[in-house]
Amino acid sequence: MLVDNYGRVVDSIRISLTQSCNFNCFFCHREGEVNPYEREMSVDEISRIARIAYGLGVRKIKLTGGEPLVRSDIVEIVSSIARIGSLEDLAVTTNGFFLSELAHQLKKVGLMRVNISLPSLKPNVFKYVTGFDSLREVLNSVKAALEVGLVPVKLNMVLLKGINEDEVWDMVEFSGRIGAILQIIELEPINMDLKLYEGLHVDPSPIEEALRCKAIRTYVRSLHNRRRYVMPNGAEVEVVKPMHNSLFCANCTRIRITSDGFIKPCLLRSNNHIDILTPMRNNASDEELIKLFIRAVKLREPFFK
Repeated sequence: MLVDNYGRVVDSIRISLTQSCNFNCFFCHREGEVNPYEREMSVDEISRIARIAYGLGVRKIKLTGGEPLVRSDIVEIVSSIARIGSLEDLAVTTNGFFLSELAHQLKKVGLMRVNISLPSLKPNVFKYVTGFDSLREVLNSVKAALEVGLVPVKLNMVLLKGINEDEVWDMVEFSGRIGAILQIIELEPINMDLKLYEGLHVDPSPIEEALRCKAIRTYVRSLHNRRRYVMPNGAEVEVVKPMHNSLFCANCTRIRITSDGFIKPCLLRSNNHIDILTPMRNNASDEELIKLFIRAVKLREPFFK
């Protein structure tokens, strides 16, 4: 079991597979990656990292990007990770563009569920945010994921001032109607011009208060102490509020691997990365890689204390 100096157990890992993406969302934080894009992990390297993490008690793995489904070997990656042991969760976060054609294959090789970015239900707003007129393809992918059983399907809506904040209740209605979970996500100032961030940032607290008042039931998830609100139409809604939120940090059980092979202890920090890919390519033993994981976990520190 991995435990940091603040008593937080690490049982979840996000592995970024690529910085490449077929969309161009202006709010994308690229998983906090800051290095020049000069290398990318292979299938064997990704699965070895997952196996090492599994041996240290990690049971939840999420594959991210960029857009992970742009990798031509995504099915092989998922399959190789699914075989390492009895995972509690194996998920992909995707923009959804390629998912409809891959959903059945990914489910078959062991993917359990998906998070799909859905900034808007309005075609013109969707195109403004992503740079592409692809809302129909993404909605088809949401449908495909539900049909093949990649559930629960979670829809990620990053709140953007003056752009999509007026769509929150439409998204709640849509999520309840199709049987997906809606995550309303606070914008974070990562890999973004500060003035742009300030112009787009929305405090989600009033929305969360409105959800609390309307909900027929509320429960708290252990990850980040997130509250989930069950609405009268059956929709389940989470508000992901990481900024200036000490409870969020105190209950973080996650560590990250960047697409270029660094262990990243915290999304909001870039000065404490541990290179794991170079040692792997220099024939490091499993014992040496385990020490790197332990070292990285000891570097974890709540960003908001």
